[in-house]
Amino acid sequence: MTKALPVPDADSYDEFCEDCGYEPELKRTLSSFQMFAVSFAFISVAVGIFGTYDDVLRNSGPVGIWTWIIAAAGQMLVALVIAQFAGRIPLIGTSYQWASRLANPKIGWFFGWVTFCYLFTGLMAIDSAMSSTCLVPLFNMAPNEVTARTITAVVMVIQAVVAIASTRLMGLVNSTAVAIELTIVVVLAVALLVAVAVTGHGSVDNLTSRGLAAGATNYFAFGGGLMAVMIVGLGTLVGFESAVNMSEEAKDPFRSVPRAIVVSVAAASVLGMVFLIALTVAIENVPKVSAAGSPVAMIMHDQLGTITERIFLTAIAIAFFGGGLVTLTTCARMIFGMSRDNRFPASQLLRRVNHRTQTPIPATVLAVVMGIVVLAVLPGNALLNLITAGTVFPALTYGMIVILYLSVRKRLDRQEGAFDIGRFETPVSIAALVWSICSLVALLSPASARVPIMIVTGLLVVGGLYFTYMMIFNRDVLDNEPGEAGMFAH
Repeated sequence: MTKALPVPDADSYDEFCEDCGYEPELKRTLSSFQMFAVSFAFISVAVGIFGTYDDVLRNSGPVGIWTWIIAAAGQMLVALVIAQFAGRIPLIGTSYQWASRLANPKIGWFFGWVTFCYLFTGLMAIDSAMSSTCLVPLFNMAPNEVTARTITAVVMVIQAVVAIASTRLMGLVNSTAVAIELTIVVVLAVALLVAVAVTGHGSVDNLTSRGLAAGATNYFAFGGGLMAVMIVGLGTLVGFESAVNMSEEAKDPFRSVPRAIVVSVAAASVLGMVFLIALTVAIENVPKVSAAGSPVAMIMHDQLGTITERIFLTAIAIAFFGGGLVTLTTCARMIFGMSRDNRFPASQLLRRVNHRTQTPIPATVLAVVMGIVVLAVLPGNALLNLITAGTVFPALTYGMIVILYLSVRKRLDRQEGAFDIGRFETPVSIAALVWSICSLVALLSPASARVPIMIVTGLLVVGGLYFTYMMIFNRDVLDNEPGEAGMFAH
């Protein structure tokens, strides 16, 4: 039977880190709401729907929004499994730490590399989309790739300044962004439904319309239109585990981190579905909106006028900034987490924490520098394919985590009072694994996924080369974990 460990008091969380072999260098300032905000900001319902709603309209028609329910249910299963890990091992590094300590450091390293690739490509996706689809139209600038990339680089630098200044400041900025996003999504959903009821411009029939996809021969086929729109839910309802990467800066990590994961997915699932329904009902001309560069902005403009559209774009920009800030911060924490175990290139530099700000400045700067280099070097299509590849990494990461949990669950201890789904853990975990496989198939099945698959493979090969280097020249760092051996298993 699983043994229950006592819940640490507020003064012993740092002692927990010391038992794991780490000196507490980061400051615990993040409250429960701020931890929720970290997870929710990465998910960012408004940002995800804003960026993918056009895929729904063009591939499956408005009726495709109902695939959101399937994605939400599946991602909740994964979130429950991840929350189980988070309640036991709340350390920076998420799956890297879990696999390293419960399987072995070599397996853990690959978990860490995949997660790093996932976070970095996610950062590029969020900030690039913020510039090209939000800030450029908000400031009435002519669409221009060079301009969009320049804005992206500037945004990343600003986010880095906030992340470096202090974790408290990052938490405050992000919490504000999340509060604004929550408010704007609810207000806009209600406003759109009221506008349709008053003016009659829109239709409930849109909820069952295939729109431009009507008559498509491959609509229900493998990799066809209906399967392709799963990207809306699978590309949006991800990143909820980012709270774990900030767990060494949380005030009550054993409780607040797992709850942040589960509550953020639940909140995003419900709000996202409500927002999608409101948007879809508010479409006055399905073919016209489906052909628009930004369908969400057009719906806002048609139903609520120019001023409301501008307010919405401003709120979306704030949500984008918060999401990018969290992604950058968690990416830096992943780099830092692997570096303090000497398992990342240039570890001696990247493991450093500034004593005044108590943040890992070199790791944060590296993520930004890498992003700017990518913006400067990759041509348009290559950058787009890199960003698209970023949708594969979360599904791959989640599948790996679920497999790990199924492998070690019987020998795991748990924290008394921490998150625990009890006797449901086995059926939930098995269902989560089935879902993870299905989501990977859905993401990889379209013909357009071939180039992103090659990019994912290439990044994994790069990681494999560095792993080989460590095995030859620095093998000892992959032989043992820091801290007390077996402290998470009975």
